[in-house]
Amino acid sequence: MNKIVLITGVNGGIGSATAKLFAKKGWHLIGIDNRKVELPPCIHRFIKADVSDTKAWEKISAKVAKVEGRIDVLINNAAIQICKPLIETTPEEWDAVMATNLRSAYLSIYYLHPLMRKLGGAIVNVSSVHAVATSANIAAYAASKGGLLALTRALSIELAPYKIRVNAILPGAVDTPMLHAGINRGYLIDKDIIQKIENLGKKHVIGRIGRPEEVAQGILFLADNERSCFMTGQALIIDGGATARLSTE
Repeated sequence: MNKIVLITGVNGGIGSATAKLFAKKGWHLIGIDNRKVELPPCIHRFIKADVSDTKAWEKISAKVAKVEGRIDVLINNAAIQICKPLIETTPEEWDAVMATNLRSAYLSIYYLHPLMRKLGGAIVNVSSVHAVATSANIAAYAASKGGLLALTRALSIELAPYKIRVNAILPGAVDTPMLHAGINRGYLIDKDIIQKIENLGKKHVIGRIGRPEEVAQGILFLADNERSCFMTGQALIIDGGATARLSTE
């Protein structure tokens, strides 16, 4: 019997790479996204939805319960990023970031945990290194990812009686459309985006930025109950050593 995984933000860079890896390992995939473009062919069931919307999750949970009957792993990956100073961020923009990045995780767990309680399973929240070390002009995103990390720890305690493990993955700079869109925050002065990415990579201990496939491997590790069965409430940082080096070095 194939294990069932539900991934939000499945059309994003990390979401798509994660879907492909899980499919390669024989998992049954349910993908959620508000865009149905270039859908990875490995997804068995796709549901177009706004993950910040309560009614959307009511429909998702009802459909999954009827058709699949259970979920073994939930991956909260959906996220948006607004790159501007906090004092220039409108209340509407702040709320949009919190709704997509943090509220969506709450809603997914609220509506889907009944499908996991019988057999147990794992929840992997895709947070960010910005939850532990951040930079200028990304305050809303950093706050949302910090909240997601705190939520991970709290839920690991609450859901332990149901044998549901809850962990977070904290990617650093990864070569995704989100990184490309946000790379003009001002701390990299090169005009050419390729040169900006190369210079950003040089700031890492490993000497380059990450690939979505590398983050996907970490997510699979936390999802697999044989590989990480004694881990819950933890933050797995995948950042090429970026947070290991002192900023004053």
